[in-house]
Amino acid sequence: MSGAFRGRRVLVVGAGVAGRAAAEALASEGASVVVTDVRDAAAIGDVSGLEALGADVRLGRHDPSDLDGADLLVASPGIPPSAEVFAWARERGVPAWGELELGAHLATAPYLAVTGTNGKTTTTGMLAACLQAGGIEAVACGNIGHPFTTAARTACEALVVEVSSFQLDRQTSFHPVVSVLLNLAPDHLDHHGSFDAYRRAKAAIYAQQTGTDIHVGNRDDAAAAAVSSVAPCRIRWFRDGEPMEDEVGYRDGRLVARIDRRSVDLGEVDAGRAGYREDAAAAAVAALAYGVDPDAIAAGIASYAPAAHRGETVAEIDGVRFLDNSKATNVHAALAAITGVRRAVLIAGGRAKGQDLTPLGRGADNLVAVIAIGEASAEIEAVFRGRLPVTQVATIEDAVRAAFGQAARPGVVLLAPGCASWDQFASYVERGERFAAAAHALGDGDADG
Repeated sequence: MSGAFRGRRVLVVGAGVAGRAAAEALASEGASVVVTDVRDAAAIGDVSGLEALGADVRLGRHDPSDLDGADLLVASPGIPPSAEVFAWARERGVPAWGELELGAHLATAPYLAVTGTNGKTTTTGMLAACLQAGGIEAVACGNIGHPFTTAARTACEALVVEVSSFQLDRQTSFHPVVSVLLNLAPDHLDHHGSFDAYRRAKAAIYAQQTGTDIHVGNRDDAAAAAVSSVAPCRIRWFRDGEPMEDEVGYRDGRLVARIDRRSVDLGEVDAGRAGYREDAAAAAVAALAYGVDPDAIAAGIASYAPAAHRGETVAEIDGVRFLDNSKATNVHAALAAITGVRRAVLIAGGRAKGQDLTPLGRGADNLVAVIAIGEASAEIEAVFRGRLPVTQVATIEDAVRAAFGQAARPGVVLLAPGCASWDQFASYVERGERFAAAAHALGDGDADG
């Protein structure tokens, strides 16, 4: 599809990872590109790479004049629907695309897509590993960190695309041959405005699918199953229990698929990480739907190494294990992590993103104390007030020391914030790394601070 945008003038809104990838793809396709971002050069960093492509980079503001002569606007996923740049585009009759729409116009290989409130990255990686074990040259991309618009222009046999609700908001051409909805719980309500809007965004993953495509749903998640059940194509299911025909689930702790009225063993799955069993089952269904041999699926899942900050033990000091689940950035994910521990001290808090945090209280029986941090610390304290000891602290280092002091011996300190990290950290990665560093400092004799 080389040159598909030749001679067109395109405004790319947002100069982060997704925006830069979009600008590079468009410039390579022959477009005249303008890139804007409300952040200044100090926040954005080096833009010389964009300028070397011939892009006109304008930082520190958006202005209606940015759309002068534009044929198309491409918005980065984090640009909220209420942003005035979209109103300017409507007034001028300029189409507004998202990252997925652009990628769909560029892609030449078939693609599979994974969304959900939690577990997207793990499932995407597992699914790519299954395809690769089956001899298919597959590339994991999208919200996983390798932009879809970049991967769409590489030579491969299949793409496995992690997609967020932000990305699904602005697309009308994204057409996966297999789509997956892992689960559904309130998240990013500050961006979407309501749970209904968030649910509609997630449902868009199958909007372009037809009767010959396959959508994969979760039998155990009522909210997600309700969305999946009306997909306009064939539907396959996964579950945490015994599978029915054309489903994947578990029997005696082993992953099994029901195919042609027989059970096919897909091996053992690590049950120590929150949500991991469901992610493996979802990846297996999707891989089967794409035609991958069961033996290759078993090999792919067994070989997959989970990404960091998803429940791994980062330190063990005086009988206390420190579990880093910094990626649990919403209540649904945090509860999943809490249900996997016993007699733990929970570190929670951050930016709530409009969520109701009260459901965290359902995990109280698994905890002995709570350490609250960040903007939502008062809300966290209110959730557990009268049920557990709660301590509000200022920093993650203070939280680790306080949690260690209150932990049982043996015991667990669990970082499962249930909130975004942006109030105190650049990302959940930085939050997890500082948690681990603080835990290791205790082992170096710094337990008293």
